Amino acid sequence: MTPAQREQLMHWPEPLPRQDETTDGDFYAFPRLVTHIDDGAIAAVTDLYRERLPAGGRILDLMSSWVSHLPGEVNYAEVVGLGMNAHELARNPRFTRWIVHDLNVEPQLPLADASFDAATICVSIDYLTRPTAVLRDIARVLTPGGLLAITFSNRCFPTKAVLPWLYLDDAGHLEFVTTRLQAAGGWTAIERLDRSPKQGDPMFAVIARSDARNA
Repeated sequence: MTPAQREQLMHWPEPLPRQDETTDGDFYAFPRLVTHIDDGAIAAVTDLYRERLPAGGRILDLMSSWVSHLPGEVNYAEVVGLGMNAHELARNPRFTRWIVHDLNVEPQLPLADASFDAATICVSIDYLTRPTAVLRDIARVLTPGGLLAITFSNRCFPTKAVLPWLYLDDAGHLEFVTTRLQAAGGWTAIERLDRSPKQGDPMFAVIARSDARNA
């Protein structure tokens, strides 16, 4: 891949195309009560959450399902799940409430300004067709300085992942997420992390803080 091609992928105009452009509601209509990364990668996500998410805080788990990988010993004031399948969300024992919402249809979250202390997106950022708009609105619903943790591996449903993601390698995925956060605005202190275990699925993260100047 040439530098020019890589740059084009990073700044591909939204909405981003996919191989399968059929309705996401149909694709996610049937519950999938499985995990999409292996135990080592799940442990890496949980360790990251343990380190970075505020204990006792209000947590928003975006694009979620029946498991959130939150550390079991940590209590939070509230955990709100947002996802595509009601059956999966209802099975998640960490949620205090949950919402069925398709971010590819409506990027704006049905949530109040500054209503959460942190938000997570686990192995799902690659399915957003308008990630810049979604990331911009996440900044709105976080308190000033609130944390966003975006984690991902090298697995996906390829027909539903956006095309730039399929063309990029692991380093490219980190850069892609960073580029979309920067384009969204409202974010500061962006970090790129490789939290991959020694064996099994890799695990990467991009961490950012909502910019207090935009509050």
